Amino acid sequence: MKAVERTMAILQLFRFINSSLLLSQRPLNASAEQTVYSSCADMPAVLIFYLVLQFINMFLGIPANIMVLWLIHKNKGDSSSSDIFIVHLAVLDAFFCLIPPLELANIVYLSSSSTWYVLRFFYGVKDSSPLFLSCICLDRYMAVLHPITFTELKDRRHRSVCAAGVWFLTLVYAAAKCVGNIPNFDKVFTVMILVAFAFMLFCNVSILWALRQSAPGRDERHPVKKKAFKMVLIILAIIVFNYFPPVALFPFREYFSPDVFRCYIHYIAFGFMDVSSSIQPVLYLSREKLPKTLRCCLKNTEQSADPVYTVSR
Repeated sequence: MKAVERTMAILQLFRFINSSLLLSQRPLNASAEQTVYSSCADMPAVLIFYLVLQFINMFLGIPANIMVLWLIHKNKGDSSSSDIFIVHLAVLDAFFCLIPPLELANIVYLSSSSTWYVLRFFYGVKDSSPLFLSCICLDRYMAVLHPITFTELKDRRHRSVCAAGVWFLTLVYAAAKCVGNIPNFDKVFTVMILVAFAFMLFCNVSILWALRQSAPGRDERHPVKKKAFKMVLIILAIIVFNYFPPVALFPFREYFSPDVFRCYIHYIAFGFMDVSSSIQPVLYLSREKLPKTLRCCLKNTEQSADPVYTVSR
């Protein structure tokens, strides 16, 4: 009987370790008293780098996202079609920017597994942010490449329905990640980030190609069109900077040793992805200066009726 009980205890221990490794990516040899920082004591630099990025997110991302929400609310009479997705993305990013104090305490000081339930929910919410970015990219793609269809759908409520659908998927995904008992759940994120990245890349490259073409009968592109080209180019660079690391690294997870992936690759990839919560609102605020300074010069020109200029916001 003692041998059977000892075998059952060992099996339960292995199940617990496997679940912890898969869903919270805690150390394989971690005991109940071991923190993440102590388990990665041989590679502390990446953890410090990750925490620095998270606190940059908190101090810069929260006020920047609140300012985006205030600015869109203030100018709601002169808003673009993509603003509804930008609002929801700002709410999501501001929510995610609240976690650095808890994450610092959990990584460095806490050994209890209870905090991982809260953190995994926050992580699940942030994992879904590319869905809202994809909606923004699709809206701009339609405005530039299919202006007639875009004009017909501009006043429809399909954007609100789409945003509600994205929130539903986000909360379901976050709840499933929080529960933490779904086998191979990490592959859902890998597939989602790959598909979203490919879609955003396609939309933005198509927009850049269309904006790069000179207007018919003109030797040079219109100044506003040039500005739109530069802004979309910056957006594409941000998308590549923030989302290329997880896209490039996570599909090859099996080629890294468990310790290297857990203490090094994991925090590098998510560090670059998470900092998008502050880069995206700062980028939006920097672009909002253009309509304010040039509105008096542009309001009587013909380009205000050209659907392609809606992408400059």
